[in-house]
Amino acid sequence: MAKAVGVGGVFLKASDPEKLSAWYREHLGIPLQDGGALAFDGPGSMGMTVFAHFPESTKYFGDGSQQAMVNFRVDNLDALLAKLESAGVRIDPKREDYDYGRFAWIWDSEGNRVELWEPHAAESSGEKP
Repeated sequence: MAKAVGVGGVFLKASDPEKLSAWYREHLGIPLQDGGALAFDGPGSMGMTVFAHFPESTKYFGDGSQQAMVNFRVDNLDALLAKLESAGVRIDPKREDYDYGRFAWIWDSEGNRVELWEPHAAESSGEKP
């Protein structure tokens, strides 16, 4: 049966795309490709990708009119948050822990709320919990 097998990309508008791409490369370590796009590639990028819809009234994306939010899998949430804090990145003090991982939220340089997810070891290795 023909079906989608994963997310091939996330595309967002930005007032300064080059500056915003540089922010994600610097603060989240996402590799910058030759064409200027950011991309994960290879075995280190494998893992669950969630595609979900929220009600228009959700506050999960923050208090503004943000229409989408990107969730990044991270390898060490506490270390990344410490790095981001020392760089002056705005960080939501809220944290959530579930049996499938830990979550935190930040805002990028254009004010977009971004979710950070550290899956537990079984999820990050591709194993079923």
